[in-house]
Amino acid sequence: MAAKKRKRAAKAKRGPARKAKASARKAKRPAKKAAKRPAEKAKAAAKKAPARKAPARKAKPAAKKKKQIVGEGDYAASRAFLKDQSGFVEKNKAAIPAMGKAAEKALEGPEGDSLRDAEATAAARSRDTF
Repeated sequence: MAAKKRKRAAKAKRGPARKAKASARKAKRPAKKAAKRPAEKAKAAAKKAPARKAPARKAKPAAKKKKQIVGEGDYAASRAFLKDQSGFVEKNKAAIPAMGKAAEKALEGPEGDSLRDAEATAAARSRDTF
């Protein structure tokens, strides 16, 4: 704060004389710029002229190395899983209820014990318990 106050005080002391010099400088500037303007316009027009483009070449696609992110989840595997699941549902919309009934009959039938054992084995390896 003190530095700002000192700067303001110094400007106030030089005030009238400085303002007069600044207005004199401003009066001179337009005359100089007016003389330069035609040359500047020519340069600007030259820059704006359309440049000739080289014929388009077919570029080979660069082989990108995809960084596999694994940790909280493998993003590529997650995308593939979701795509596969939604594709299966789209293809088998009408057959899904029948598949559920068939699975229910299989659990109640002679192979039900082996299916429950397989489910228990898979659940034991899983983080989530069913």
